[in-house]
Amino acid sequence: MPEALEVTVTAPVVSFRNPLYDGLQVGLPCPPPSTVGGMLAAAAGGWERVPLHTRFAMTFHAAGSGQDLETYHPLGGPGTPTNVTIKDRDFLALVTLTVWLTEDTDLWARAIRRPVWPLRLGRSQDLVAATTRHIELTTSSGRQGHSLVPFEVPNAAGTAMRLTTVISDDRARFTWDDYRYAPAGAHTEIDTGLATRHGYAVAILPPVHPHQLAPIV
Repeated sequence: MPEALEVTVTAPVVSFRNPLYDGLQVGLPCPPPSTVGGMLAAAAGGWERVPLHTRFAMTFHAAGSGQDLETYHPLGGPGTPTNVTIKDRDFLALVTLTVWLTEDTDLWARAIRRPVWPLRLGRSQDLVAATTRHIELTTSSGRQGHSLVPFEVPNAAGTAMRLTTVISDDRARFTWDDYRYAPAGAHTEIDTGLATRHGYAVAILPPVHPHQLAPIV
């Protein structure tokens, strides 16, 4: 049977801003793959220590949600003053993120056990706790549950979303992909080729490494 490293991440509060809304603080119901990739890179000690082919599957569940107030710093041109203001910010509470990695599992087990940099998810102040275990997968279909799945997966349920998969080191370039996610969970049976022994689908997402982006010339 195929094996995987299962990483379980928990946090009391997280927040993921939707960058498609310029100047507004609109929250996403789950982290984009680029955000999860950034957390893994922090554990490894930077993207230079992350294999270029790194891919993973993920599920995400929040027990609650709400709004708080956050200082907002609008971007301005060089020499252009901007006014700092206070805006509402969506947040998610008591969250659990599960990540499955099927390659370089020993590397990731060591990195998560002793991360080089603090593990964060979303905002810089939202620290998380993480544990790992090696599990066996089955080559079968499974329930979608709270998985983030590529949009093209047949029969996938949930809200269609366009999320960042890759962000360049200088944050000037992005790769966007289409996904589906059901915040309340979906009992839909989908075939992604892999599933856990408890019957949940494991949908491997596209690569997240920023060095796959072509350099600007």
